[in-house]
Amino acid sequence: MATEDVNEALAAAEVPIESTTEKQPHKLERKWCFWFDNQSKPKQGAAWGASLRKASTFDTVEDFWGLHETIFIPSKLTPNADIHLFKAGVEPKWEDPECAHGGKWSYVVTNNRKQALDKAWLETLMALIGEQFDEADEICGVVASVRLKQDKLSLWTRTKSNEAVLVRLRIMFSSSCLFFFFFFSFSCFLVVCDEMPMYYSLASFVERVDCFLQ
Repeated sequence: MATEDVNEALAAAEVPIESTTEKQPHKLERKWCFWFDNQSKPKQGAAWGASLRKASTFDTVEDFWGLHETIFIPSKLTPNADIHLFKAGVEPKWEDPECAHGGKWSYVVTNNRKQALDKAWLETLMALIGEQFDEADEICGVVASVRLKQDKLSLWTRTKSNEAVLVRLRIMFSSSCLFFFFFFSFSCFLVVCDEMPMYYSLASFVERVDCFLQ
């Protein structure tokens, strides 16, 4: 067989990989849920959380980007609305068993709000679904809250008493938000605060509400 004939036979036998192999989606380590809460027009007498709705569940990188790019961007929200990204099976409510004994790290956005919140939100989402947090099992989810005068990003945790875990989560959260940690405050769920001193030691802030680290 001539060389030209061999080359032609090989070329005819070659099939591009893309034509015979379907592209497989990139699976995440766990399922996540987007939730939406619009409190702009609350019904009279409605209980807290009555407007909270599960919007979508996903477990692939492709589905995440599709949902985020088309719907779940904080700057698209009207005032008094929240977007939540929580682990599947965990509701973004203080009463949920996964959240009841925990708290949240919060960052308040006041300057360049839309751009700053959108960037911090996306960076935090990617860190969560990409399992970049060392204490990933201690995280419930994250919430972006849009209000008239300021916006807020909050990372919900399962614990309020494990100081080492909370500090590591604070550092990682502030890193993903591209801000220094001292812009953040910690709040405990289902805990009543009888006073509000200006400063708490690390040993005491986990037992209080809205205790700012300075």
